[in-house]
Amino acid sequence: MVWGGYFPDRQAWPGLSGAWVLTGVLAGNLILTGSLPAAKVTVVRTLQRWLLNPVVRALFVVGLNPLGLVLLETRGRRTGMPRVVPVGCGGTGDVLWIVAEHGLRRAAYVRNIRRDPRVRVLVRRGIRRVWVEGTAAVLVVDDPMARQRRIVGWNPVRVLNAIMVRLLGADLATVRVDLSTTSPGDHGRQDRVKTRQGIVSARGAAHGG
Repeated sequence: MVWGGYFPDRQAWPGLSGAWVLTGVLAGNLILTGSLPAAKVTVVRTLQRWLLNPVVRALFVVGLNPLGLVLLETRGRRTGMPRVVPVGCGGTGDVLWIVAEHGLRRAAYVRNIRRDPRVRVLVRRGIRRVWVEGTAAVLVVDDPMARQRRIVGWNPVRVLNAIMVRLLGADLATVRVDLSTTSPGDHGRQDRVKTRQGIVSARGAAHGG
């Protein structure tokens, strides 16, 4: 992909040096994923906690969601307290599919789901954002790469999210969420306050216990 953009126009960004740098970064990512997955997860979690997730939460607070993410609320496996994390997903109707980048053992929200499958998802319905209850299941035997290809389709936002998951992930896993078929309606002021608190307090998948 890097060199495919270089050869048609060698004067275009990122140029020869940029192509080599990007190649080195991608090669290093593959080596790190294969040889030191735990170290990669530590690095990614640090970036998510201090750089990526604060930006995503800020965008949600002001009503913007250019990355097409949803907020997933699970219950902490040790505390039982709500834990909110932004995730990319795809699907149709009342079924959402999530490809967790840190897999069964390292993604905190996945471990929460395996302990308690009850979840809520903040989704957009028309011009409103509403919490919808659901039941999540971690599909151990599912192929997350194949699943990701099916849910991405030709949606450019989902394609970007899929690229990020594969670059940052070390051990992918598939999560299926069956949303409640009951109309969510207006959950009122209490849910709106909880939504804002959840967005502000969300710490990403690394802090879901």
